Amino acid sequence: MAQTLNRRITLLQATAINMIDMVGIGPFVVIPLVIRYFNSSLFLWAWIFGAFIALVDGMIWSELGAAYPLAGGSYNFLRVAYGQRWGKMMSFLFVWQTSIQAPLVVASGAIGFAQYVQYLVPLNFIEQKLVSAGLILLLTFLLYRKIDAVGKISVFLWTGVIITIAWIIFGGFTHRQVAFTFWPSDTGDFFKAAFWVALGQASVKSIYSYLGYYNVCHLGSEIVNPEKNIPKSIFISIAGISILYICMNISIAGVIPWQLAERYDFIISIFIEKIYGVAAARIATALVLWIAFASLFAVLLGYSRVPYAAAVDGNFFKVFSRLHPTKNFPHISLLYIAGLGLLFSIRFNLKEVISAILAMRILVQFVVQAIGVVLLRRRKGAAVLPFKMWLYPLPVIVSIIIWLFVFVATGWFAVWGSLLAVSGLIVYAIKSGIEKRTVATNHLSE
Repeated sequence: MAQTLNRRITLLQATAINMIDMVGIGPFVVIPLVIRYFNSSLFLWAWIFGAFIALVDGMIWSELGAAYPLAGGSYNFLRVAYGQRWGKMMSFLFVWQTSIQAPLVVASGAIGFAQYVQYLVPLNFIEQKLVSAGLILLLTFLLYRKIDAVGKISVFLWTGVIITIAWIIFGGFTHRQVAFTFWPSDTGDFFKAAFWVALGQASVKSIYSYLGYYNVCHLGSEIVNPEKNIPKSIFISIAGISILYICMNISIAGVIPWQLAERYDFIISIFIEKIYGVAAARIATALVLWIAFASLFAVLLGYSRVPYAAAVDGNFFKVFSRLHPTKNFPHISLLYIAGLGLLFSIRFNLKEVISAILAMRILVQFVVQAIGVVLLRRRKGAAVLPFKMWLYPLPVIVSIIIWLFVFVATGWFAVWGSLLAVSGLIVYAIKSGIEKRTVATNHLSE
């Protein structure tokens, strides 16, 4: 009998997996970058904008995830939405870009982890790369087990995320030293080109910190009562993380002037040091590393199901369809993403990786998928949907416009993202041609 994935992940565990994926090292390393783009206190709008994008796009993921709770998330959404003729090609393109950008996500977390370690222990370039590689190996070891154990580990890691950010927010609000406002003295600033250019460039970094609210969709085959729990976990995650991020930025700006904050790579460590001293800053740094570790745990867990789902469907290399003989999880897929992520963490720097991740995702995973929702509604109607997005089709229209705006803001990385999609089309055409010739040859031999 063929092995199948088991539904063991509860709402609490699903929400924990989403939230630890969203936080990661992201906000702690990109806060200074976001401030630099604005060079003013208006930087908070990049975080508000990121929350708005997550909420609008989260409606699309919730509708699709509740209707098609299968392993692989977008892979299955695109396959179903675009029908028999185009669905296989679109889903292949998603797996194609995921096979590159998922390891980049792993690499970004590992690189950021090594960057923060330097506040505790000075590291040279080689030592930083060894830390990144060692972290990925450790995470792979922890994920090499049954899914019910993974769910419990996720909740345990999630508690560390909440405690750390809550401490940062509490410290900032109880030790405010700097007057701070994110509303300009002249509201006309909102209509100036400079503001929108800064918002676009800064949002490339802030949105990176929100990504992951959809991770639960990749685990659709392992979620208990997915029709209700997938949308709930997505919206709870977005609401919770948005509040935490905005409050955390306000806290930091109330203690460290933005003119200084933009200069610090270890902004959280400096922030806690300024309030409580060096010893407390070391503890805070350790907790940030805990969060980065927890996020990478969720990232590897979710993305390891994507090549598996495609391989089971016959749309990716067959070897990725294998489940571990005793622990019942896609171990080949996990090893591939972890291994390539390890190589990327050695090769690239953090700023490059963040921009590349977003540019590679937008066209297929966000824009094409949003269009897919419209196609599904036209073909099957909305009556059968377990969850229906609010104010349809407005969220779809707004989502597509915003994602294209952010895509252009990635600059040259948008070109690389486009080339990745084109190369996927070429590989798909070659693959399809080979398959057709194989079928024809077998038919003649019969």
